[in-house]
Amino acid sequence: MIRKNGTAHWQGGLQDGTGALSTQSGVLDGTPYSFAKRFEGQEGSNPEELIGAAHAACYAMAMSLTLGQMDLTADKIDAKSTISLEQVEGGFAITKAHLEVTASIPGATAEQFAEAAEATKDGCPVSKVLDCEITMDAKLA
Repeated sequence: MIRKNGTAHWQGGLQDGTGALSTQSGVLDGTPYSFAKRFEGQEGSNPEELIGAAHAACYAMAMSLTLGQMDLTADKIDAKSTISLEQVEGGFAITKAHLEVTASIPGATAEQFAEAAEATKDGCPVSKVLDCEITMDAKLA
């Protein structure tokens, strides 16, 4: 079993408070976050951005695995995941994740690519943990 962690520290009220988040690896170390960064478009990190990065990274790696099972290797896989946070009854919720994927895969047919892309969308570990609608636009370059 692989176990990784991230930590967060928050002080103050919701709108005037500030926080800092860190990752076990130290890649993020005291990275500031706040209400304004999350809800008002102020520059800086926020939970949805981090989930999007995790989803995109997981997808790209999982796509590599899926392709390998088809005896294909990508020259490149570029993935972006846009996470939608919306106000719903009872508060806020992540309601959607939209993947944009472009890959260059020597020897792959359009059908093989579509099959691999869809299987990966449903099978990547981060997709499995997201309790929301996941859509995708995938292009074979």
